[in-house]
Amino acid sequence: MFKAVIFDIGGVVMRSPFIAITAYEQKLGLPVNYINCSITGRGSNGAWQRFERGEMDLLPFYEAFGRDLSDTVNGNLWYKSYCDRKALPCPPLPTTLNVDGRELFGAMMREAQQYDPHIRRAILHLKAAGQHKVIALTNNFARVSAPAEELEHLGWGDGAIPNHLLALFDDFCDSSSLGMRKPEPEFYLLACRRNGVKPSEAVFLDDIGLNLKAARELGIDTIQVVIGRTLDAVKELELKVGLDLTSSIIDSKL
Repeated sequence: MFKAVIFDIGGVVMRSPFIAITAYEQKLGLPVNYINCSITGRGSNGAWQRFERGEMDLLPFYEAFGRDLSDTVNGNLWYKSYCDRKALPCPPLPTTLNVDGRELFGAMMREAQQYDPHIRRAILHLKAAGQHKVIALTNNFARVSAPAEELEHLGWGDGAIPNHLLALFDDFCDSSSLGMRKPEPEFYLLACRRNGVKPSEAVFLDDIGLNLKAARELGIDTIQVVIGRTLDAVKELELKVGLDLTSSIIDSKL
């Protein structure tokens, strides 16, 4: 039934940068998901979204990112709306905030340097079986150019997309290279066209509900990857593709 499996990177193939965001929120005494609400609340024109589309350089992004997240007027409105949607009591919210964009982004990128072992093993099984295209679809930062000290700060000694990560996939669709990002529908459709598959012939794994919703609306089958429960997601994928994706595999190349 399926001809392709599409993977998000951060939070799926690699550790989630949201772990670093949670730690930063705790450091500033912010309620859980406050920063996430501020990032998504900006819609398509926030610094984060523009950076993922390759429209900003790194150093201007740091400044704009910090400025966006320090905006408590809008941030509080977005967080209150989040609490209303989730039927949660709204805690006290900040009146002033000073988010260091460089510090936060660096922590996020360093957090996302480690492979999830269950997802990586599943990818290796898929590649070995040779029955599916294995595709990455990621909001990423491949076009970033920066001084060596900044690359070190971000944990990008081998670049934003190291060769060992590229080698896992038949195609790597990066938002900053293609000028579009999830959940924009065209980004998903482009990934399918590039690999000769229909949306209905693909399974997509992501950790963000909004990205999964957009995929489903296009006819793509989806699996939500929950932090700490990646093995559950792999077992669900096993059932969809009819392959063993969890047993040990000898890997001499990757």
